Amino acid sequence: MPSRKQDRTRQESLDGNELLVLELQEIHSAESQLARTLPRLVKAVETEELRSSIEERLSQGERLIKDIESTLEELEESPGRRKNIAAEGLISDAREHVQEIEVGPALDAVLIGSIQKTEHYCIAAWGTARSLGASAGQKEVVKCMDRAIKEGRQMDEVLTKLAEEKINPKLFGDESEEGEEVEEGGSPARGSGRGGNGRREERPTR
Repeated sequence: MPSRKQDRTRQESLDGNELLVLELQEIHSAESQLARTLPRLVKAVETEELRSSIEERLSQGERLIKDIESTLEELEESPGRRKNIAAEGLISDAREHVQEIEVGPALDAVLIGSIQKTEHYCIAAWGTARSLGASAGQKEVVKCMDRAIKEGRQMDEVLTKLAEEKINPKLFGDESEEGEEVEEGGSPARGSGRGGNGRREERPTR
């Protein structure tokens, strides 16, 4: 008689349709976890544009959940209780940052990184589901995954631009309005005598 340990480690043989269902269940779990966590992040961030982006991602995820539930119903399957462990780890990391870092540019920058890490994982999962759906002839799966991938890539680009153009400059104190020296005649000194790290450069004497 096989032991309990052997039962837990027994491998299953899945066909293409079963693998597609498994992938959709994993995505459903990831999006459900995000749906519970993103509202907390909305309250934690300082930058209005970041808040709007998180709210947009929440809306996109809610629509994806409905699409997956509809697809699983057509396949005579359910979302099940499977928990996406990979997504859980990424999302837990974001929640810990909220608890450990005070509100401000640092938290916003860290949360952008956390959201992008999660989004990159999701894009990979959506791509896998899309490929399986195409092979299975499931046009609706292909359609909703194509949309999710497109939205995910756009979200990633928006967050990168927001970090580079608004949040990171605040974090490193490199705003052009601050600390600029003005030469005689009112024009700013070239480079304000500062290097890329924000420290004044020592100019050699001749």
